[in-house]
Amino acid sequence: MEETLEAEDVMAHAVWSGALTFGLVALPVQMFSATETHTIRFNQLQRGTSDRVRNKRVNERTGEEVPLAEIVKGYDMGDDYVVVEPGELEEIAPGRSKALEISGFVDLDTIDPIYFDKTYYLGPKSKEYAKVYALLHEALSRSNRAGIATFVMRNREYLVAVKAEGDILTLHTLHWADEIRDPRTEIGTLPERAKVAERELATAVQLVEALSVDWDPETYHDTYQEKVLELVQTKRAGGTVEKSEPAPRSTNVIDLMGALQASIEKAKTGGGKAEEAAEGAEEAELRPPVQLKDAAEKRRTRQADKAAAKKGTKKAATAELEGLSKTELYQRATDAGIPGRSSMSREELVKALASHAAEPSGGGRRKKRAS
Repeated sequence: MEETLEAEDVMAHAVWSGALTFGLVALPVQMFSATETHTIRFNQLQRGTSDRVRNKRVNERTGEEVPLAEIVKGYDMGDDYVVVEPGELEEIAPGRSKALEISGFVDLDTIDPIYFDKTYYLGPKSKEYAKVYALLHEALSRSNRAGIATFVMRNREYLVAVKAEGDILTLHTLHWADEIRDPRTEIGTLPERAKVAERELATAVQLVEALSVDWDPETYHDTYQEKVLELVQTKRAGGTVEKSEPAPRSTNVIDLMGALQASIEKAKTGGGKAEEAAEGAEEAELRPPVQLKDAAEKRRTRQADKAAAKKGTKKAATAELEGLSKTELYQRATDAGIPGRSSMSREELVKALASHAAEPSGGGRRKKRAS
């Protein structure tokens, strides 16, 4: 199957199309960008005029403009340049991939998030390939695995992961291993192992719990972009825009405990937090640091009560699950999103589902709240 670059239509523009292959199965697909940026772009003008400022390619020694046909690439060797002609790069460039061949499937949980780069949607080339598309999607979803492949697009080779998300297949370009920087060599101020006082740690944990929220990306937006648009509109109307508040000062290590306590108070009075978290923040506000041991003992008691309740729930769930067939257990594991379920025995499925049922909200991990 030959690769084609799809023409732009009303809906979207396919950045690549070809055959996705796994084993002896081939699925013609189209690839679409999954994200877009909303950067506000300005033109450069000469002050006092509406004249655009243009960039020119000039010889840095003579100051004269250089025609595009006379420009070559040079690799700096330190004491000299190795000149490379455009045609030479084209000769060694890999051909654009006609296929996206999956070489293996890996557990999604083993891919460190730092490797993910850009996300694309994958769609079937046409409706006649819907069954094969659905087959691969369901297989990846049930196994909690991603297909790993390499392919070439725009004269560049990419390492990619194909995975199921929602009801579609997505392709994530990945960084190569040698592109990941070592934080120890990049950050000179990174501490080896800083000692943290237990009192400060307990208060910091309470602050984290007081500020815990459910993840909802719709609640976050680009405020800087909004301010830029406001600036443009206000200046056009002849008005002025107030300056932003200055950046917060760094916390003095000596005042760290005070800053933590003040932050908890602010979180409590700010509202919008969970009731339990607010109660925990109030306790931290009212009790002096010397009573942290009593508070820790209360937390341990509550945790023990929760563990006992969880154990009872797990026991009851196990009794119910024991009466199901492996097929029924597997279907429940699929619905619950249990990772690694495809390789589990019947006993392992029962154990995993029982543990899942004992978790808050039926296994969905929720934010921990202070009691």
